[in-house]
Amino acid sequence: MILVTGGTGFVGAHLLFKLLNEKQTVRAIYRNEKKFETIKRIFSYYTTNTEALFNAIDWVEADLNDVPALTEAFKDVTHVYHCAAFVSFEPDKFDLLQKTNIEGTANIVNLSIAFNITKLCYISSIAAIGEPKPGEITTEDTEWNPEVDNSVYAITKHGAELEVWRGTQEGLDAVIVNPGVIIGPGIWNYGSGSIIKTVHNNLKYYTSGSVGYVAVNDVVNALFSLMQSDVKNERFILVSKNWTYKKFLIFCAKALQVDSPKKEAKNWLLQIGWRLDWLKHKTTGKRRILTKQLAESLVSQSQFNGSKIKAHLTFEYSNLEAEIKETCELYLKDI
Repeated sequence: MILVTGGTGFVGAHLLFKLLNEKQTVRAIYRNEKKFETIKRIFSYYTTNTEALFNAIDWVEADLNDVPALTEAFKDVTHVYHCAAFVSFEPDKFDLLQKTNIEGTANIVNLSIAFNITKLCYISSIAAIGEPKPGEITTEDTEWNPEVDNSVYAITKHGAELEVWRGTQEGLDAVIVNPGVIIGPGIWNYGSGSIIKTVHNNLKYYTSGSVGYVAVNDVVNALFSLMQSDVKNERFILVSKNWTYKKFLIFCAKALQVDSPKKEAKNWLLQIGWRLDWLKHKTTGKRRILTKQLAESLVSQSQFNGSKIKAHLTFEYSNLEAEIKETCELYLKDI
């Protein structure tokens, strides 16, 4: 039996589809039944057998910090994909981020040890990897620096990774993957889906930074292959291409058949923007949209080396341009 946490999330849903098509027996954790429709919609992109596949999943309602419910979910499980996480860059969400990402992961690790799980796969993020020296590319060996101004999300994802590594010291076999910006269809209100939605609504500005991108199906194929392999106690950056934000936005705009953003949001404008956003949050209580760390990342020239997995597995990344185009086409069908 395979257990997937975060089964109703973006990566979790695509992973469930992959596992079911590989004839695996699957149990998945959920917190809100309303998200089941999202799962079915994502399945429908790839098959007409949506209901049968969905019903083949053993769904268990549980929270990452509800240990009794998690204990029930772990019964008869041999492998665990830990996809569940809370994603936010808002500093005032730090306590919730810690509770979910660090303490929740600690619970998953502890139960994996207690139930003698064969292997745990943790889905982390490139945000949890350290910053390289100027002019260098980020690899799995780039060291985390707690002294720099890391985002609250990055801090808690790094903390979650430490819990996984702690588990490996206690006898648990585990792998960690660090995907870049994940491209794929199905959820349009956050992640790369929200960027596509914003571009379709005639985004005017781009920024000068760059980041690594990877298709969601590349991520789930890598997860499955790693779990099937003898690889253990390693981490893998999953990035197929490093693109500027401008290139990505323009490519999306072309695929969506809308005008491309033509104005650059300069660093000074972003610096003013995050300060005004902070002031608005303090005076109105509205959620933060642009934080200091996010503003800095939008002009950062980040480069990631995603080739390590090719040295451990027979693995090739898919065509990123084709994946983005298909994702944009599915977005247009969904709206």
